[in-house]
Amino acid sequence: MCGIVGYIGKRDVAPLLLEGLQRLEYRGYDSAGIVVSSPKSPALKMVKAKGRVRELEARVPKRFAGTTGIAHTRWATHGAPSDANAHPHLDAENQVAVVHNGIIDNASELRAKLTADGVEFLSETDTEVLTHLIARSQAVTLEDKVRETVRLVEGTYGIAVLHAEFPDRIVVARNGSPVVLGIGEKEMFVASDVAALVSHTRQVVTLEDGEMATLKADDFRTFTTEGSTTSSTPTTVEWEAESYDMGGHDTYMHKEITEQAEAVDRVLRGRIDDRFSTVHLGGLNLDARDARGVRRVKILGCGTSYHAGQIGAQLIEELARIPADAEPASEFRYRNPVVDPDTLYVAVSQSGETYDVLAAVQELKRKGARVLGVVNVVGSAIARETDGGVYVHAGPEVCVVSTKCFTNTVVSFALLALHLGRIRDLSVADGKRIIAGLRKLPAQISEILAGEAEIEKLAAAYADAKSMMFIGRVRGYPVAREASLKLKEISYIHAEAYPASELKHGPLALIEPAMPTVAIVPDDDLLEKNRAALEEVKARDGRILAVAHQEQPKADHTILVPKNEDELDPILLGIPLQLLAYHAALALGRDIDKPRNLAKSVTVE
Repeated sequence: MCGIVGYIGKRDVAPLLLEGLQRLEYRGYDSAGIVVSSPKSPALKMVKAKGRVRELEARVPKRFAGTTGIAHTRWATHGAPSDANAHPHLDAENQVAVVHNGIIDNASELRAKLTADGVEFLSETDTEVLTHLIARSQAVTLEDKVRETVRLVEGTYGIAVLHAEFPDRIVVARNGSPVVLGIGEKEMFVASDVAALVSHTRQVVTLEDGEMATLKADDFRTFTTEGSTTSSTPTTVEWEAESYDMGGHDTYMHKEITEQAEAVDRVLRGRIDDRFSTVHLGGLNLDARDARGVRRVKILGCGTSYHAGQIGAQLIEELARIPADAEPASEFRYRNPVVDPDTLYVAVSQSGETYDVLAAVQELKRKGARVLGVVNVVGSAIARETDGGVYVHAGPEVCVVSTKCFTNTVVSFALLALHLGRIRDLSVADGKRIIAGLRKLPAQISEILAGEAEIEKLAAAYADAKSMMFIGRVRGYPVAREASLKLKEISYIHAEAYPASELKHGPLALIEPAMPTVAIVPDDDLLEKNRAALEEVKARDGRILAVAHQEQPKADHTILVPKNEDELDPILLGIPLQLLAYHAALALGRDIDKPRNLAKSVTVE
């Protein structure tokens, strides 16, 4: 979950790399580094710095000329953030430079062998192992040196390599961590995310696992780690560079929250079928006969995607009447799960590269399961590995914490549930009802966002809390979980989420005036049950902030949300709590787009 960017061409490379790192800083921001060279001056010149890209930029000399280079912004795994642990890493002779995204599982073993052979390590990272292995390889070409090295490696990697003896090329390789090539006019780019490329080219090639590439200024070729040539046709990136800019907002998070009405309209566009009261999801690759044969749905995701999957499972059960549940992908593959041929598995990931989810998909495919993907990034690893799926069309999401992609993912699950329901037993009338509700969502989201000023005042009133409790029943519980996660991610306020019915089974011991409770209270058949939970909190002098469709008498404050269909209400109930977390973090002076210890695309275990 680090950021990689590289360039080879005729332009001055350092400004290009620094610009790319700025766009990739959401992938990691505890240190950064840059190496440059050129065919005329092949010696490798390096600058590294602990901290943000701006610290690196301040250290780059005015005369730092080169036309080839690689750069990196880091999220620490092996070794604390420091100048020494920052990438790129050089060998002892300053001949080889490597940047790396991923984790080398057998790094300790390889490090011990290299140390025994007299190699002195300058960092605590697993990546430095790669540098020394490449430098010590007796192979003739750089491609073969890299190929020999990656064959020794166990784990995940996306790497880019420079070698002073081969100044006309960059060699890259991928296994489990994304590597994207950018095809320019007599210039080539490489990055771990298209965000670093779209300012310069929208023609890209995404490497597959086990694939390598050589980039020269006027050409590129791809091949396997075994040496076989592969065929790679460039595709066009959907989004333009402006999509990755702040657009006049102070933070990406605020921009992305305010884009949700438009994003939901986009995910619905062209998919609703009024004639049959259903939706078209052409990418599912699941015909009606196969859909009717599904006996269970298992949804796998991590973090926010897992919470979206929990809401999705409820939607599928309610609308399609298929047993469904969600589970953290990070746990699923380690418990030796029973893989049922009648179960439809759904993998959820904003980036489409989340390693835990991708590894679960690969294990399921190995066991013959049918797996769908619900992802935001076209052409991502999970999109390519699955049998079919749904793109959520949220647009680029740069802030580390997910907002609009969460919302669009839940809407996508509503579409999938409606599709499955109409194939099975959901009536035409109910299909029309859900479609009408879906069409209301963009305007209702805009209505919620129009009340931001009041939510900002509430956030200021609750930002002094050291800990907060979030509660909800059934449909409201995953909303509470996601809201709790948002608050802790960006404000660093400790927060817990519980089913409202579980309060009396232990968590009530924590309730006191200093511990506010945020309650999700929709107008559904559990309204009175939820109000009873508020009574329990109020009886213990707890402060209550309710998110509801009507004023709650026992709450100290209520955020009102427009009513939709019961099944779709969770989509709306979470949005004001995104704003609550945002403004609480703002009041506390947090770095909202780059919260401590976190990064956006989790491509390591």
